[in-house]
Amino acid sequence: MGKKSAKGKEKKLKRKEEMAKVSAAQAVVDVANEVKDPLAPLTAFRSFKRNELDLHLECQRVTDMSAKDIDWAFDLTKHNMQLLYENSPWGWNDKKKKDEMTEDKAWYLMAKDESAKAVAFSHFRFDLEEGDEVLYCYEVQVESEARGKGLGKFFMQILAMMAHRAQMKKVMLTVLKDNERAINFFTNIMKFQTDETSPAIWDPMNPEDYCYDILSKVLVRKTPASNETDDKE
Repeated sequence: MGKKSAKGKEKKLKRKEEMAKVSAAQAVVDVANEVKDPLAPLTAFRSFKRNELDLHLECQRVTDMSAKDIDWAFDLTKHNMQLLYENSPWGWNDKKKKDEMTEDKAWYLMAKDESAKAVAFSHFRFDLEEGDEVLYCYEVQVESEARGKGLGKFFMQILAMMAHRAQMKKVMLTVLKDNERAINFFTNIMKFQTDETSPAIWDPMNPEDYCYDILSKVLVRKTPASNETDDKE
């Protein structure tokens, strides 16, 4: 009986520790979502002027976006991704995708030209994944005329910096296996790796059962001293 009681206490203590960890992680996520504009401190990254592009960037919650910008983001995503979705077990559903893109948790990083025409965006969220605080990138979509000019890489660098400032543990994303261009971009250019939550890790013997991989980049957490330095800049 004594041994069983000891094991029970160990399990109870472990559950408490896990709950405390999740609670602490949720608190970090909540603070990140309370920020008015995650891009505001990154003043050097509010414009993109290279390779014949002259763009300004803005970041806002989906609840603060105009209907015009929301419709544009959805239309661009549909244009770029519908065929890939239709060729996968997921299929494409306008309502399901629009609902996902307009959930209250959604944040949007957008790039617009001098005439206020949007040319690229990223839909992302500060959220919990398997108990860890993460910035999850749902979309990075670029108009055809602005591709191949470093804009996608610039967006991912900004997401990583916003995640770092918000004390997230990593940046995560899901990619379809058939999207070879995206896989090359994220793994070879942005140096993302297969995340431990990806089926490629927890079910490696049945790769044919999954049409996607989950990738991530672990971030070095800031110390209080580095936060103080950042606030003074």
